[in-house]
Amino acid sequence: MPKMTPSTLRIGYRYRPGRLAANYDAVVIGSGMGGLTTAAMLSDLGWKVCVLEQHYTAGGYTHTYERNGYEWDVGVHYIGEVGAKTRSRQMFDYLSDGKLEWAPMDEEYDRFYIGDKVFNAKAGKQKFRDNLIRQFPGEEKAIDRYLKLLDKVGKALPAYGMKRVFGFWHYVAMWPYLLMKSSSFLFKNTYDVLSRLTDDQELIAVLCGQWGNMGLPPKQSTFLMHAMIVRHYLHGGYYPVGGSWRIADSIIPKIQAAGGEVFTYARVENIVVENGKVTGVKMKDGHYIACQCVISSAGVGNTFQQLLSANIAEKSGYKQKLKSVEPSFSHLGIYIGLKSTAEELKLPKTNFWIYPNSDYDSAVERFIENQDAPFPVVYISFPSAKDPDYVVRHPGTATIEIVAPAPYQWFEKWRDETWGKRGEDYDAFKAKLGERLMAHLYDKLPELRGKVDYYEVSTPLSTNWFASYQRGELYGLAHTPGRMKQKWLRPKTTIPGLWLTGQDILTCGVTGAMMAGMLTTTSIVGIRKIAPLMKRIYS
Repeated sequence: MPKMTPSTLRIGYRYRPGRLAANYDAVVIGSGMGGLTTAAMLSDLGWKVCVLEQHYTAGGYTHTYERNGYEWDVGVHYIGEVGAKTRSRQMFDYLSDGKLEWAPMDEEYDRFYIGDKVFNAKAGKQKFRDNLIRQFPGEEKAIDRYLKLLDKVGKALPAYGMKRVFGFWHYVAMWPYLLMKSSSFLFKNTYDVLSRLTDDQELIAVLCGQWGNMGLPPKQSTFLMHAMIVRHYLHGGYYPVGGSWRIADSIIPKIQAAGGEVFTYARVENIVVENGKVTGVKMKDGHYIACQCVISSAGVGNTFQQLLSANIAEKSGYKQKLKSVEPSFSHLGIYIGLKSTAEELKLPKTNFWIYPNSDYDSAVERFIENQDAPFPVVYISFPSAKDPDYVVRHPGTATIEIVAPAPYQWFEKWRDETWGKRGEDYDAFKAKLGERLMAHLYDKLPELRGKVDYYEVSTPLSTNWFASYQRGELYGLAHTPGRMKQKWLRPKTTIPGLWLTGQDILTCGVTGAMMAGMLTTTSIVGIRKIAPLMKRIYS
């Protein structure tokens, strides 16, 4: 693979009205994983698709950026279920024409620092089980019951997805099957389900050690989402060789092959609805793109509160429906560069999860009330160690990333200021938070003191500025039990010609958004037309 430069990391074709085709079969707003998956699958079915991305590079949370000679991902810290011929791996292989390669992390892929104790998760179902029993020798029955619950969730997942595709009569016809595959515990909160298995609060904390992957602690999250995340990483974590930008880069050719394109710097002003039907989109520069099929991968909040007029959102009922959901937690990010390689620094291919204690929910509450309270979770990732190609692109360097929650309201007073020009107060506040998070890194890896060449801090306002999430949310909608039950969070909307895709209609994460893209494509073209393609993907 050739060495990358900043310009080559800007994936997509810069938008200009004169570069648009005369007509398109579909317009996709947003080039995140859901939008790209939907566009690629429709393209494979012969559709000419125009993908519009407001950022300077395509990929959504899968994009990377370079600064000061370093490269960081912004959302892909590890992916599960790609080390074997799973359905996820087969879909990635299909979308990328087999061009995506995956590097395994260490066998101990997640390490949990809970108070003054250290636990870990190991790759492989049997090793995962045996390791838990080694750490909690008196809890073997509870651990085995837990693993059985994970299996039940796995069997229920197809039914959960199918509910979002079928129309009313299909839904009625499939109801006995869907009911059989659904279980009442799926939509209970995670803590309630686990506390029925064991009284050991430390074990519960370890089982929930990945709660940051969805942004909700166990008493607020739904067990369905918890189980999906644990299952996803049960056989270990992987990282895309060449960096996460390779995901979008490998998918876009499929869209272009059918005559479509992915445009960057392409900000949509609004979705145009006339006589109750979608007729196209109006761009920020005033240009109108006519199309009777518009697919929004911009998030349901942006779609119905920003891209549609208030009158249409009110009439269609979505203004009221949005009251039943809430945005997920916003976050801080620290992007660190070092003038030595990951091998020289002995950086691990293991994620660190750092918690002040085992009561995650109380820690979150204290932090929201008092910004000087300990961070309820600090996540540390070592992307240059995970990616064997990183040293080829950036010789003699290494990178580390830190992610931690931060309430959006702490930063709201600077919302209307320009990125990079928000003033000394904002910069000082960021610096203070950054120093606190860097202290966690030095506490776990003290040998890195004096070796950091560069670091910068991003806040929820950065997420708002670059990704257009209005409150800097990392995972779209919060994965509460109430959200997971919402029947209107599905690809088909009540506005003819308008469809949804991405993590808000299924689950968060790259794989969740990818599978949402598959569901959206199925909803648009129908099961009969999608069946041959699905057979080819999963043959």
